[in-house]
Amino acid sequence: MPTPFPGMDPYLEQPALWPNVHNSLIVAIRDVLSPQLRPRYYVSVEERTYRQEPGGLTFAGRPDAAIIRPAPTSLNEPTLIYEVHPAPVLVELPLPDEMTETYLEVRSVEDDRVITVLEILSPSNKRYGTGRELYLSKRSGVLASLTHLVEIDLLRGGEPMPMRGKEEEIDNDYRILISRRSRRPTADLYPFSVREPIPPFELPLQKGDDEPLLDLNRLLHELYDRAGYDLRIDYQDEANPPLRETDAVWSDALLKEAGLLT
Repeated sequence: MPTPFPGMDPYLEQPALWPNVHNSLIVAIRDVLSPQLRPRYYVSVEERTYRQEPGGLTFAGRPDAAIIRPAPTSLNEPTLIYEVHPAPVLVELPLPDEMTETYLEVRSVEDDRVITVLEILSPSNKRYGTGRELYLSKRSGVLASLTHLVEIDLLRGGEPMPMRGKEEEIDNDYRILISRRSRRPTADLYPFSVREPIPPFELPLQKGDDEPLLDLNRLLHELYDRAGYDLRIDYQDEANPPLRETDAVWSDALLKEAGLLT
C-alpha cells in the first residue's frame, strides 16, 4: 500500500520506526546510485558508533532485615533493643547507550578518495548531546575538506543544523543541503514542507563527470510500499512529533480521503 502523503510521511518520524526507515533508505540510495556511478565510483555504507549518556535514574532502597539483641533496662531485667542494618538491594546502573549511525560515501575507484559524503540526519544529531557534537565535528571536517556534502533532514523535531540565510527561506519542515567544495561557504538548500514532494537533486561528483539525479521522493515511496510500513503505522494516532495545527487539519483530510482515518 502506498503512503497517502505526497512527500515525506510524518508518521515515519516516530522514534520506534525511524531507525529502520533511516537505515533502509541509506541502502536504497546506495542501490540506486551504484549502477549509475560505476566504473569510476563506488558507493559505500559506513557507520560511526558512539556512547550516548543516559538520563538520570532514581535509586531507592529500604532496610530488609533487623538484628535484635537483648539490652538491660535495669541491673536485673533485660529488654529488647532493635538495631536496623540495611541489607543489599538490587539496583540498576545507568550505562551509556551505544549508538550506531549509518551514512554513505561516494569514493573514486582510481585512488579511493572520498568524493561525496551523504548523510541522513538522526534524532541524536538534532538534539544537544554527544551525538550532535560528534556529527557537527565531522560536518566541520567535511566542510573544511575537498569533499562534497549532501545533508538530508527528514525530521521536523529537534534543532536544525547551523547555517546562515534568510529565516523565512530556510525555516521549513524538512531540508536538503548540497555543499559543493568549489562553492563554499555558499551551498544550495532545498527546504520543503510536509505538504510537498521531496525535491530531486543532482549528486555532486568530480568536475566534468555526469551527475545522477537522485529522486528521493520516489525512493522513499517505493521503500514505504516494499517495507510494508503501512502495517506498522496507526494513522488513527497523532503524528510524533505533532504536526502544526493547520498541517494536522490538512493531514486528517488526506487520511480520511485515503480511508485511513475514521
